Amino acid sequence: MSLKVIEHNTNTISVKLSNIPLQYANALRRICLNGIPIFAIDTINIIENSSVLADEGLAHRLALIPLKTPISRFNEPAKCDCNNESGCSNCRVILMIDSTDNNKTRTIMSSEIISENDDVEPTSKNVPIVDLAIGQRLKVEAYARLGRGTNHAKWNSANVSILTNTDKENEYILTIESTGSLTPMQLISEGIKELTNRLQEFKETINKMEL
Repeated sequence: MSLKVIEHNTNTISVKLSNIPLQYANALRRICLNGIPIFAIDTINIIENSSVLADEGLAHRLALIPLKTPISRFNEPAKCDCNNESGCSNCRVILMIDSTDNNKTRTIMSSEIISENDDVEPTSKNVPIVDLAIGQRLKVEAYARLGRGTNHAKWNSANVSILTNTDKENEYILTIESTGSLTPMQLISEGIKELTNRLQEFKETINKMEL
């Protein structure tokens, strides 16, 4: 198998996969889309919300804001040694919003999300969250955890993951558009690692069955 980058920018990468069976190429495509762990807000404690947006709508909106993910720094909750339902500093990050007293109508933006870890923050500061009128206030505490898009779309690591054929046998073009949580190059690298691990686990399972 060989892999060659043919196009690469801030959000998108296209690579040529050569000498690889279609099922492996498609498995890599799917893993890059929703099989790589990234951060998303998972639990929200709403301390005060006097806006017109219901608590459930606010929670849904916050959960879908993409967060930068230093993937090597944190553990997935199920794999963390803390064995704590609320998590620890190795598997979760606390984020806060406090609009304070409001004396004019304004929009709360993602730039107002304060993270306890500077490496885990919204990928964009310009995501509108909710409008507040005079006298309204928003104060929330949120917990972000690593997860995979196979469990919920908020953890999708890519917006687009497309596999196309070339004129040659066992040669494909894989194009990925990142959500911003990971760089496109990280997506490809982590996707290959994940695929390798899954194939190894599958091989070990088959060997046990044969015994």
